[in-house]
Amino acid sequence: MSKPIQRNKTKESIHEVIFEADTPMGRTFDISLLVVISISVVIVMLESVDYIQVKYASLFFVLEWIFTIIFTIEYGLRLYSVYRPIKYMTSFFGVIDLLAILPAYLSLFFAGTHYFIVIRALRLIRIFRIFKLGHFLKEGAIITNALRASRAKIFVFLMSVTLLVIIIGAFMYVVEGGNNDSFSSIPRSIYWAIVTLTTVGYGDIVPRTELGQFFSAVVMILGYAIIAVPTGIVSAEMVNATSDMKNNTQACRYCGGEGHDDDAVHCKYCGEILNEDD
Repeated sequence: MSKPIQRNKTKESIHEVIFEADTPMGRTFDISLLVVISISVVIVMLESVDYIQVKYASLFFVLEWIFTIIFTIEYGLRLYSVYRPIKYMTSFFGVIDLLAILPAYLSLFFAGTHYFIVIRALRLIRIFRIFKLGHFLKEGAIITNALRASRAKIFVFLMSVTLLVIIIGAFMYVVEGGNNDSFSSIPRSIYWAIVTLTTVGYGDIVPRTELGQFFSAVVMILGYAIIAVPTGIVSAEMVNATSDMKNNTQACRYCGGEGHDDDAVHCKYCGEILNEDD
């Protein structure tokens, strides 16, 4: 049995502000953080516009590093305020928080990587917890569970489609290859088959022979049936999926895990007690 962890008032005070959204200070902190994240993402997007970047390059550079320093300090405080920082680091939000600051530091060694800062937008997921939109979390869990339950069927479906486009591509190469330079190889013909079967239809490769055009029409119609298959698979799993979650905003003081049920006594991630008498 693991040794009991010594309680630390400073850690728990910081934890209450950073992780909890039920207290006035915690809610203010989280809302302020969401605003800063949003501004940071908007700045990165504006920087990708050439004429804006040329005009405000210095300002963007300074702001990006101010935000990066803020997020770095915040990430450090999150690690400090939990009793098992490794647990938090490897959690979903822990990984996202780390990825939110890494691109800025990587840009010191690899040019252009700072644009990956837009991954900070994923941190806005916390808005569901902050504003107690628990029903959105519930619906999100249903979709995730449905995708997980149908992954084997989807894999079989994708393998079948892969074999189908290879066969279609090879057939079109035989039909069009000698009369149409666009079908110059089987790989290019497979590319056409994928574009046509998925009903994207770029139009950069077009069959010219009557047989090729007839077969193209068949593939296009087949594409509509193909699209319906994965939709039906996931929809069926979503109908069967059930979720009784009633999420609150409490985060575990040990691992930082969030999304617990209202009546939860122990953390569902690390097993520690959520509420302890002070």
